[in-house]
Amino acid sequence: MSGSQAQNAALTTALAFHYQVLIGLYKCFSLEDGQSIWFEKDGDVSLISSDALTSTQTEVKDYAKPLTDHHENLWKTLKNWLDPAFDHTQYGALVLHTTQAFGATTRLKDWNAQSEEQRLKVIDDIFAERTEDQLSAEKPSQIIKMQKSVMAVDKRLLKSVLGKVVLFTQSDSYQELEKQILSQPLGIPKNNLISYLHGLVGFVYAQATQQSWSIKYQEFAAKCEELTALLCKKEFTFPVFSGYAASEPEVESHGYRPFVQKIAEIKHHEMIPDAVGNWLELQNSLLEELDESALYKDKTINYQNQLVKKFKLFYSSAQLEATDAIKSSKLLYNKTIGEQPLNLGNDIPPIEYKNGLIHDAMDDEERDLKWKVGP
Repeated sequence: MSGSQAQNAALTTALAFHYQVLIGLYKCFSLEDGQSIWFEKDGDVSLISSDALTSTQTEVKDYAKPLTDHHENLWKTLKNWLDPAFDHTQYGALVLHTTQAFGATTRLKDWNAQSEEQRLKVIDDIFAERTEDQLSAEKPSQIIKMQKSVMAVDKRLLKSVLGKVVLFTQSDSYQELEKQILSQPLGIPKNNLISYLHGLVGFVYAQATQQSWSIKYQEFAAKCEELTALLCKKEFTFPVFSGYAASEPEVESHGYRPFVQKIAEIKHHEMIPDAVGNWLELQNSLLEELDESALYKDKTINYQNQLVKKFKLFYSSAQLEATDAIKSSKLLYNKTIGEQPLNLGNDIPPIEYKNGLIHDAMDDEERDLKWKVGP
C-alpha cells in the first residue's frame, strides 16, 4: 500500500470512528436519570438502563453503497449479535444504524414492521439463494462464511435476536448529525454553537479510560449546563482559558520573542512554559469568532492598558527597593503574575487571560517594559 493510500485509509477509519462518537453524543440528549451511554462495551454504542427493555445496542455504519440482501453490514452485525459472548437479553433493541439506503430489490425494506417469524423467513429466503457449490466451496467468501454462521445458530435464539433488530437506514451524514446536535441547545448565540459542539465532543472523548468509556446522565447534564452558562447570550462571550503549559517544541519555537527573552534575562527559566502557554491562549482567543468578539477585543485592549499602568507602579517600587537585581526581578515577576485579575466589567477574568496580556505587553517593544530591575 502506498503512503497516500495508507493515509487515506487511516483518515477513513478516523472519520468513521468520529461518526460513531457523534451518534453516541446525539443519543446523550435523550438520556434519562439513571441511564448512560457506553462506547465499545458490547459494540459501537450502547444505551444502558436499569430496565433491559429500554436498553439499546447500536452498530454504526457509514457506507455509501446500498444495503442489499447479501450486504456484509447486515450479516456481520447479525453474526456479532448471535455470538455466545454477546448477551442479547441485556437489550430491548438491537439497532443497525447506517447511512445506507435500501437496495432497489432488497427483501429488507419492510423489516421493521415484520414479526419474528416473517423476519426469519426473509433471512431463510436470502440464504436459500446460495448454491450448493458456493456453500461447499473449499474457500468460501467472507460473506458466505458469515451467512453460514448465522443460519447455523439455534432457531429459537435466532428468532429471539431477529425480533429485536431495528434497521435504521439513510441516517444523517456526520455533517447533518452535527447540525442535529447544534439544534439541541437553547439560548446560545449562533456564533457560539461551534464552540458548544467542540466542548461536548471534547467532553465525550475525555471520558474514555483504559477500562471503559461511558457518559452518565448526570455528568452529561452538568456539562451541558456548564457550556450553556459559558456560551449563553451576554455582553460578549469570554473565550475558554485552560491554563496549559507550553510544550518543549512550543517553547523553542517562541524563544526568539521578546517576552520570552525578558524572562530568560532574569534567569526565571522555569516560568517560561507557563508564560508561553498563557500568551498562546491569549492569541488564540483573539482569533475566535465568538458572540460579540469585536467587543471582547476592544475590552481586551483597554484591560491591557490598565494592567500596564499597574505594572509600571509595581516596577517603580521594585526599582526603589532593589538590592539584588535578579532576586528583585524574580520577586517582581512572581508578584505580578500571581496577583488576582482586575475586574472586567462585572466579571473577574481568568488569571491566564490577565497573564497572557502582560506577556503580550512585554512582547511589544514600543511599550519598553521589562522584568529586570536594578538599584
